[in-house]
Amino acid sequence: MNAEAVVSDFFAAVERIDIDAAVEHLADDISYENMPVQPVKGKEDVRNLMNGFLAASSEVEWRVLRQHQVGNVVFNERLDRFKMNGGWLELPVAGVFEVDHRGKITLWRDYFDMGTYMDQLTTLMQSQ
Repeated sequence: MNAEAVVSDFFAAVERIDIDAAVEHLADDISYENMPVQPVKGKEDVRNLMNGFLAASSEVEWRVLRQHQVGNVVFNERLDRFKMNGGWLELPVAGVFEVDHRGKITLWRDYFDMGTYMDQLTTLMQSQ
């Protein structure tokens, strides 16, 4: 399986909120790097983080606007959407993924604006 297919399958699992299936696409020593915050290292720590941000969502959509593969690296521009409390949090994201020879994601790096995320999250949580 090529790197782009691995990333696409990973996204499909995330959109189903199937964390077990999503984590199966990750290498044991993955580095998950949300650029505004500290990296999370290791599959189980990434699973715990994913549980946190997906648990509050009733639906998830990661709309890929552009995606390119160069060797084992996949670059994409996306709109990550999380339905919470009846509304949508929409976060523009630029992502970089490295996939090893076994078809496992070893690096997941997302660039986004933390202020945009926090403003929308606060608004959605206040609507409870």
